[in-house]
Amino acid sequence: MDLTNKRILLTGATGGVGELVALKLAQKGANLVLVGRNQHKLNALQSSIQQAGGQALTIQADLSQPSVAGQIANQATQYLGQIDLLINNAGVLDFIELQDQTDARIAEMIQTNVTALIQLTRAVLPSFQSKNQGHFVFVGSIFGSLGFPHFATYCATKFAVHGFSQALRRELVNTKIGVTYIAPRGIETPMNDANTVAMWAKTGNAMDSAEKVATVIIQALEKEKQEVFIGQPQSFFAWLNGVLPQAVNIGLKKQTALAAPFIKKT
Repeated sequence: MDLTNKRILLTGATGGVGELVALKLAQKGANLVLVGRNQHKLNALQSSIQQAGGQALTIQADLSQPSVAGQIANQATQYLGQIDLLINNAGVLDFIELQDQTDARIAEMIQTNVTALIQLTRAVLPSFQSKNQGHFVFVGSIFGSLGFPHFATYCATKFAVHGFSQALRRELVNTKIGVTYIAPRGIETPMNDANTVAMWAKTGNAMDSAEKVATVIIQALEKEKQEVFIGQPQSFFAWLNGVLPQAVNIGLKKQTALAAPFIKKT
């Protein structure tokens, strides 16, 4: 896929990965609508893109709020004329024992990571179908295939995104609408607090730079790949979990114990 002049709606644009994806897309000549919660960060990103000769408009929105997805799709369509690509990148996570996670936080995570993503995809889909062309990108996680201790709700949301992307791809199999799912492992971004980073180090789980993940996302788009899993041995364990989950249970038992001292407490 040639990204030149593609009209792209990107959520989570002010996060570590999202910001780099936006800059890389702009360098490719794409026209962008950037969605994020922090207007100051959106303005700074927009300014960087425009100073480099790119084009970007912004929408300040909080995907944890119900019914915001349709408003985003309508506003982005007004800005761009039509949307060629939707990149669902926004997401939140907690490293926490389930009994310490509040009902409000569980609801917020599901709304942000799953419900808003599905609703935004549904809102954009009719325009893709009318022209029989378009592309969806879902930034998921290795944890969408591998249930990991102390990330129970986050894993649930990413399993949902993975399943949704597969089902949508199969639903659109007789069209020219593409669906790409990206599954990173841990990423070096502010999304991970100090305890999470320390836990990854203690358990021997390497993290990838946001730059690497953003580059993989762009390459996956250009090659129109269906699914891309980033990082070993996590990608292998995600595969093994689907074949022999009992073996993965044994492997994660030690990591569960090592992680315990770092868990967030309410």
